[in-house]
Amino acid sequence: MNRIAESELIINPRGAVYHLDLRPEEIAGTVITVGDPDRVKEVSKHFDSIEVQRQHREFVSHTGYVGKKRLTVLSSGIGPDNIDIVVNELDALVNIDFETRLIKSELKALNIIRIGTSGSLQADIPVDSFVASTHGLGIDNLLNFYRHEHNEEENQLLHSFVTHTQMHGQIGNPYVSGAAPSLLKHFVKDFHHGITVTCPGFYGPQGRILRLGVRNPALINRLTDFRFGQHRITNFEMETSAIYGLGRLLGHNCLAINAIVANRVVQEFSKDGKAAVEKLIQKFIGIFAEEKL
Repeated sequence: MNRIAESELIINPRGAVYHLDLRPEEIAGTVITVGDPDRVKEVSKHFDSIEVQRQHREFVSHTGYVGKKRLTVLSSGIGPDNIDIVVNELDALVNIDFETRLIKSELKALNIIRIGTSGSLQADIPVDSFVASTHGLGIDNLLNFYRHEHNEEENQLLHSFVTHTQMHGQIGNPYVSGAAPSLLKHFVKDFHHGITVTCPGFYGPQGRILRLGVRNPALINRLTDFRFGQHRITNFEMETSAIYGLGRLLGHNCLAINAIVANRVVQEFSKDGKAAVEKLIQKFIGIFAEEKL
């Protein structure tokens, strides 16, 4: 087994991983990721106690307890590039020995759950409702930098998706990965289920036109109309497929739950997105406290 070089896994002087500024003992087995650093305290205010608070750049983390259950909430910032940092460093914290710089012989699986905001792509999924993502479908290319394989059903889904959306290599090679069934089963009541598309940007990649034209102006309609068996695309945002894809490769259990703050089909935006997110946080905390997550 090869030792991981200092240039590949950067550990700061206090023994913490470089970007997250966390030591192995400072994270729980269940980690909530949120995009907005200010949302960390909106989650941790529901903790019964907080034992660790760290901040480095956009990465803010609080670790504490809900009852007797330990929980970490961590901000990722926006986009799949930040998720690449977050998931790899979370994995390093539990599966690499920082003293020897060797991968541990016994690997640990984290529960990684995104609580975020998203835009609906279906008229029947209104603003202020919740979506639990059965799959993350990435058009952001991140997972294509890693060695990964799709099963036959996933290959068929992707072939159908590329044909339907007419991407045909103009943007990149889409990839898909599923949620952890062990987590998804707890988020059924009051949640819509479906495929979440992850984009590498907020404007052109999500079909928004300000002063720049887009290459595929029919993309929104094609995403809305896409069907593969019982699957449809419910929403899109900028993180889920990266979490699902990297989590799957590294052996972690991942789920994304989102509050819908915009409906791109009927062109509505939530009048109080903050309240919708707060309701989603409260719902998660209640499920976490009661269920075996």
